[in-house]
Amino acid sequence: GDARVRGQTGVVSERRGSYPFIDFRLLNNTTLSGEIGTKKKVKRLLSFQRYFHASRLLRGIVPQASLYLLDEDYLGQARHMLSKVGMWDFDIFLFDRLTNGNSLVTLLCHLFNVHGLIHHFQLDMVTLHRFLVMVQEDYHSQNPYHNAVHAADVTQAMHCYLREPKLANFLTPSDIMLGLLAAAAHDVDHPGVNQPFLIKTKHHLASLYQNVSVLENHHWRSTIGMLRESRLLAHLPKEVTQDMEQQLGSLILATDINRQNEFLIRLKSHLDNQDLRLEDAQDRHFMLQIALKCADICNPCRLWDLSKQWSERVCEEFYRQGDLEQKFELEISPLCNQQKDTIPSIQIGFMTYIVEPLFERWAQFTGDTPLSENMLNHLRRNKAKWRSLLHKQHSSSRSNDHSGQVTGSQEQTLNEDETP
Repeated sequence: GDARVRGQTGVVSERRGSYPFIDFRLLNNTTLSGEIGTKKKVKRLLSFQRYFHASRLLRGIVPQASLYLLDEDYLGQARHMLSKVGMWDFDIFLFDRLTNGNSLVTLLCHLFNVHGLIHHFQLDMVTLHRFLVMVQEDYHSQNPYHNAVHAADVTQAMHCYLREPKLANFLTPSDIMLGLLAAAAHDVDHPGVNQPFLIKTKHHLASLYQNVSVLENHHWRSTIGMLRESRLLAHLPKEVTQDMEQQLGSLILATDINRQNEFLIRLKSHLDNQDLRLEDAQDRHFMLQIALKCADICNPCRLWDLSKQWSERVCEEFYRQGDLEQKFELEISPLCNQQKDTIPSIQIGFMTYIVEPLFERWAQFTGDTPLSENMLNHLRRNKAKWRSLLHKQHSSSRSNDHSGQVTGSQEQTLNEDETP
């Protein structure tokens, strides 16, 4: 296969053609073969030229004047949205349409400018743009959930959290840049299946990272490779870039859902003991980890129309994995059986056991700011709507089939209290 080596020492070399046959069949990922890997490489090399010669939002050459006017109209709407990028009701799906699928690049360029990072770190705009295009294009657009729009959504949420007074008053430019970069790249090159799937299909990444934070390690290493390949930070002292790479890894690895309790226990201890010292770089970094964890799973805290879209997308990705597992006679993973795991039951469990505990602690940290209260209110309303939908499903199934039984997971969900 086509050898694709990113960066220098310490960055894992990944050969796109070395995936086992079953993985190629299962993931159906167009970047897995050497031939298409080479095409993607060429596409990446040409990506900036494509953006440069085309209009600012439409990819490709646009010869028609009428389309250029349409482009300018869309650009005006996108600019208007960016003026409200700090609002929690920001509609990332609309923004992605207005930017013709370039929401991540457009958003990051704007936020880097807003936060003064381009001036502070003396970044080259052409190089920054090239790097962001690399990141955006390394997301798989065929994934219903883990794609560049999700990355843009997480980045917009991270921007909101970085502006919370309790945190903002202590953040350095380095903290802000790392927070935004980690948010943008935290799921880069996600294959659309989870870690247990990679392990049981003996995927090479599972072997490479010894079955520990497999995806998160891959996201981190891929990001470092693109940073080095783009030379975005090449003008900074080596010790500075090495430190940034390590901190970036620490942030991205914190998004591993298997480490949820570890972070919650530590956060609870800090809050109970009131011993967080944000003047201390270590404590600031920990709170950046928590902020990124919040941003990564903030969908249930959005407006219902946005939240519902994300819920349907993530469940669609789960179901696709379940279909693959069934096709290849593998045990179907939890939450991936479309016949048993309904969207309402999945979402209620997710909100109860994962989202609520984290966001309640976040609100405790921020001091019940308007944003935190807004998010918790959305969370409670959305959970109530999913409960209502679950009850309707239950009633419908009972009326259609008097012998039908509610699954164990649904029964547990129906009987749960509102708080975990």
